[in-house]
Amino acid sequence: MVDTVLYEVSDGLATITLNRPEAMNALNIAAKVALRDAAQAAAGDDAVRAVLLTAAGERAFCVGQDLKEHIGLLVADRETGSRNTMSTVREHYNPIVRALAGMAKPVVAGVNGVAAGAGFGFALAADYRVVADTAAFNTSFAGVALTADSGISWTLPRVVGPGRAADLLLFPRNIKAQEAYELGIANRLVPSAELRSEAEKVARALAEGPTVAYGAIKEAVAFGLSHSLDETLEKEDELQIRAGSSEDHAIAVQAFVNKEKPKYLGR
Repeated sequence: MVDTVLYEVSDGLATITLNRPEAMNALNIAAKVALRDAAQAAAGDDAVRAVLLTAAGERAFCVGQDLKEHIGLLVADRETGSRNTMSTVREHYNPIVRALAGMAKPVVAGVNGVAAGAGFGFALAADYRVVADTAAFNTSFAGVALTADSGISWTLPRVVGPGRAADLLLFPRNIKAQEAYELGIANRLVPSAELRSEAEKVARALAEGPTVAYGAIKEAVAFGLSHSLDETLEKEDELQIRAGSSEDHAIAVQAFVNKEKPKYLGR
């Protein structure tokens, strides 16, 4: 059986690859479990200093829920009077997003094709998105009579603003790569043939960087989005003490004085 998600760690970079190209990397139960486990493994592994989330094939990054499997599960729910199908948000999507957005290390999404529904949500949970010029994004949820999940009701308004987020959620449509770049959904736009190499280049650069500082930056930005200026200043003080006490900071200062390129240890 082919693994639905591939996981590899090399030189501090964990690469997580959605691997159902024949199904446009749709999320069946096996893929959701494997993605959750891979994201949590990367978050908890001190040897991992950055993560690249990408997908096999050229057509799709991830089109969200596997609706073929979903239909069967809904029928089973009706027959038993249960609501087990929708527990996937709690059991799978929420842990995946928490792991990607909450890990104290940078996450890069290499978006090779369509990212829809939860696929869009997972891309937004990353810290940096390298996007192929042939890719597209679609919220999709309202199109199948569902509400937002996979963190997109939190992430999308923070990227494009609440008014534009409401438009994209209420009236789902394909957001082509150029528009995604203009909206800030894509951080870097590259030719499709260069997507994998460019995304890996970005992720490897981060894997070689000051991991403690990157983790503090992620925490500071997330904190500042929901706290006052005074609270955020206190948080910055706390986090700067942490970063300033790291070995990487000492290495960076010494390298600056010596006019050398720093070689960070990630601690």
